[in-house]
Amino acid sequence: MPPEVTLLAAQSPVQRADSTAALEAGLDALQTVAPADSARRGRVRRAVVPPLVALALALGAWQAYVELGSHPRSVVPAPADVAAALVHLWGGGDVQAALATSLPRGLAGFAAAVLAGTALGLVVARVAVVRSAIGPLFTGLQALPAVAWVPAALLWFGLTDATVYFVVLTGAIPSVVIGLVAGVDQVPPLYRRVGRVLGARRLALVRHVILPAALPGYLAGLRQGWAFAWRALLGAEIIAVGGGLGSGLGALLHEGRERADMAVVMAAVLLILAVGVAVEVLAFRPLERRVLRRRGLRPETAP
Repeated sequence: MPPEVTLLAAQSPVQRADSTAALEAGLDALQTVAPADSARRGRVRRAVVPPLVALALALGAWQAYVELGSHPRSVVPAPADVAAALVHLWGGGDVQAALATSLPRGLAGFAAAVLAGTALGLVVARVAVVRSAIGPLFTGLQALPAVAWVPAALLWFGLTDATVYFVVLTGAIPSVVIGLVAGVDQVPPLYRRVGRVLGARRLALVRHVILPAALPGYLAGLRQGWAFAWRALLGAEIIAVGGGLGSGLGALLHEGRERADMAVVMAAVLLILAVGVAVEVLAFRPLERRVLRRRGLRPETAP
């Protein structure tokens, strides 16, 4: 007879009941932890594997096109050529300098656009006269390419950071305003009435009722506003080069074009793309998941 069974038989009924309960609790804990770990690994796998597979397929298609020889490698560089250019630029400090110039500009300009766009969006959404007067203007500004403001900004501000920030603001503010107005329009009137019954007035009603309820539409506007801000920033840096603007990613792209070095051009494009993907993955996607889960629109186990 196994010693565990002998020990269990020698115990009193109360001791045997306690031992059995402890054993069952331990088994239940094992059964609970294992599925949790498995689910966590599954979420990580679903989040990581598809992008890696897509990246591998894209690089493979790129390399295959180069191998066909339809264009010389000076025009269509191979992935290895672009990687070598990135390593060279990194070694010379060009990548670090470009990121240190463009990224703070983009984030600061977007933050200013969020503040201004949120204030304007609330006024447009809440005041009917203002909405009728300037609401369509923001739709038109959103359709207008922000780089169209670069010549005017250069005449007004010269080759300074003010030119870049002006272009970024004109590109991002309309999207933030339109997203917030759309979100406010989707807030059920019952929420406002309940807020007033509970004593919320004006700013308190906006802060505690309207803005939280309008968050999904507002978040969509913020995401689009960042996309427009980043594109406007790079467009301004490509067109306005020199002076006090420094060497951002746009200037790096411009330099590669001037030298007819397609490997540098593609390296700059990939850096610009990498920043956009990083902001989406690290900022907007987690925020979106949190908002949707709090509203019961996304399961807790979703990646």
